[in-house]
Amino acid sequence: SSEVLEAIENVVQGVFQSLAQKKAPVLTVANRTDWRNIEFKDSVGLQMIPGCTTKQIRSDCPQSARRFALMLKILSMIYKMVQSNTYATKRDIYYSDTLLFGSQSVVDQIINDISCMLKIPRRSLHVLSTAKGFVAGNLSYTEEDGTKVNCTCSATVFTVPSNVEGIKNLTSHAKFILIVEKDATFQRLLDDDFFSKVSPCIMITGRGIPDLNTRLLVRKLWDSFQIPVFTLMDADPHGVEIMCVYKYGSVSMSFEAHHLTVPSVKWLGLLPSDLKRLNICKDALIPFTKQDENKLASIRKRPYIACQPLWKKELEIMAASKLKAEIQVLTSISSDYLSRVYLPNKLQFGGWL
Repeated sequence: SSEVLEAIENVVQGVFQSLAQKKAPVLTVANRTDWRNIEFKDSVGLQMIPGCTTKQIRSDCPQSARRFALMLKILSMIYKMVQSNTYATKRDIYYSDTLLFGSQSVVDQIINDISCMLKIPRRSLHVLSTAKGFVAGNLSYTEEDGTKVNCTCSATVFTVPSNVEGIKNLTSHAKFILIVEKDATFQRLLDDDFFSKVSPCIMITGRGIPDLNTRLLVRKLWDSFQIPVFTLMDADPHGVEIMCVYKYGSVSMSFEAHHLTVPSVKWLGLLPSDLKRLNICKDALIPFTKQDENKLASIRKRPYIACQPLWKKELEIMAASKLKAEIQVLTSISSDYLSRVYLPNKLQFGGWL
């Protein structure tokens, strides 16, 4: 905590020094969303380059003065929380003054900018995000406040903890981790008792694009148990994008890649090649939108796709057909085909990429 306090004090000191010299104070932050500042490293994923380009948030410029003030406001809130060893969610910060902040996304972006500027992970700033992910299966652990969580005993879903760093005593006999894109598929696998029928496993869903806590938990489980991590996604550009976030990270959070990515993630399904192999009726497939085409074109240009020739082939199949499919398309074969046939066969015969 002394490191965090010192980092914030240095920023404020810089503001005072500028004022003393009758200069307009400026905050310098990295261009987090610029692909030119990102490099791909196979063992880590997308990470920010050391000498990346920066942007200045000036106090004397109408376009950025408000943002400058909001950054100082949030820095002061973080300083007080670290001093008093209290925590707040991003939502708490927004609701402390909704008129001032204007929207939740403004708060989210500023917190990420501050984390990147100070080179300190967000959880060390005592800012938590409200977890939206779920976890179930062969896993038990103790939360930071001493609460014991046992996912193994029941088909109950547990919310991913808000402070993943604080959980301890993780135990599991799982043979693999299965990341499921959507909540509906996750619930279906739970209803079918999938995680105990096939072989013990841990199931996680970020319910779409995963939040930070879900990504941190997947990484923590991988570090703790060193077991295979598989993804079950829709056969569409959006599903591929989500899988890439788990495996390679995102551009906007590339400064924290070392804590968030799991480079060993495998693509289990739904593969575009599966659709032909399983004779899925064309009427059950969905035509691409212009947005899908653009998203797929962007993914195919990314540096990590060049290292994945088998993924590349699947994306070529998707691009050629201009058709996408949700995981639920497997119910057109039979209602429990996913849990009874598709996944067990894939896991037994190595049908992943």
